[in-house]
Amino acid sequence: MSRFESELGTGKLAGVLPALLRPLVRLLISRGVTFPMLQRMLKTLYVDCADSDFRISATAPTDSRISLLTGVHRRDVREIRSGERDTDEARQATTLVASVVGRWLADPDLTDAEGRPRALPRKSPRGTSFETLVQSVNRDVRPRTVLDELVRQKLVTESAGGFLSLRPDAAVGPSDSESQLVFFADNLGDHLSAAAANLDSVDPPFFERAVFYNRLTDASVDEIEQEARTLSAELLVRINALAAARQAADKDDATATERFRLGVFHYRSDGTARAPGDETED
Repeated sequence: MSRFESELGTGKLAGVLPALLRPLVRLLISRGVTFPMLQRMLKTLYVDCADSDFRISATAPTDSRISLLTGVHRRDVREIRSGERDTDEARQATTLVASVVGRWLADPDLTDAEGRPRALPRKSPRGTSFETLVQSVNRDVRPRTVLDELVRQKLVTESAGGFLSLRPDAAVGPSDSESQLVFFADNLGDHLSAAAANLDSVDPPFFERAVFYNRLTDASVDEIEQEARTLSAELLVRINALAAARQAADKDDATATERFRLGVFHYRSDGTARAPGDETED
């Protein structure tokens, strides 16, 4: 029995689920996702998760075992497992755009002496250009297609001389709703994965910390938020540069199969303090 099962238990976990799920349910209702729609998605997720993450050996579990683990009827399990899976084109496109922006921010050949991304020509017979940048990330997609997407998301501007510049706030992420939803799912999914792994381990394997205070004025939180934005942006740019350099060094290493995601967030609300006099740093 794991630490998760012995110390938290099913009942206690169920007790914290409303606080965990309420923001998601609020978002679902605001976007028109009804309970029957969510129920169908959850049923599929339960089956997929049991199939991929709860295998006793390399052999795929039977429909009966998945039904036992999830409570989903065996008939539904069989139907879900036999169904086709759609490729996620939105995620693929978002990943490509993010990779191009990340390399533009980190590659020494694409940045100036101050570490800022340089303006690039669309094409160049010799030297670095936007075309060579895109081709260094993916040779299967036309650079013009990537540029159109970057311009649509307001991440790149073009000067009268034909040079392309990355906007200063490009590191913040995409502006269009579809790409934002992809990052919403990936960022929160990895954050929750880290938190769940820590909860299920005697020695938490992932760094996950937060600073939280109450009884502050609006002006004080404004000041804190601005400082957090500045420091967070600096952190992300530095980690992006380090990760890009390590990726380039590891490209021919057969053991280079790991991935990571580092995220930062800031949340504020105008509400009653959770605990009088509570000032905690975790």
